[in-house]
Amino acid sequence: MPNGWDRPPQMLATSGRWVNSLARATAMLGGVALVLIALLTVLSVAGRALIPFGLKPLRGQFELVEAGTVFVVCAFLPWCHLNRGHASVAIFTDRLGRRFNAFIDLSVDMALLAIALIITWRHIAGMMDKMTYGETSFLLGYPLWWGYAAALVGLFAWIVVGLWTSASSGRILFTPPSVKLTGAPK
Repeated sequence: MPNGWDRPPQMLATSGRWVNSLARATAMLGGVALVLIALLTVLSVAGRALIPFGLKPLRGQFELVEAGTVFVVCAFLPWCHLNRGHASVAIFTDRLGRRFNAFIDLSVDMALLAIALIITWRHIAGMMDKMTYGETSFLLGYPLWWGYAAALVGLFAWIVVGLWTSASSGRILFTPPSVKLTGAPK
């Protein structure tokens, strides 16, 4: 009689494809933003170098780079978490067996999820302050909360990835050793 462990985890596999697509799309947006930041910096430096020819640096370029960099970092976090891009010491843990490694993976995934939740919570609080007081950038005068709102895209995606990796790691930990797992994370 089947006990449920022998069936492929269709829901986890389907949601895994969706989570992978979300993390990939967020990272791609971050990559595009990073290229735009680099181009903006090159244009500003070139303008500064060509002052004798009537050009000038881009006004407020550093303000845009600052806001864009926060978005880029937050956009890469889901992809990094999904692909286990955080530091690990595999030389010690590889010899400890599937169960112990699954416990470590679940612990790390849950800790990163907690960190993502705390950072997002505080980020939202900061954004609300910027909105409430109408703070703007010094040179360009754009509302500072715009940068905060853009970064929330990556932070919310990171929470989704954290929930999925925690569920997936928990499945590995609590699956009986005799059952062959399919669709397990890296």
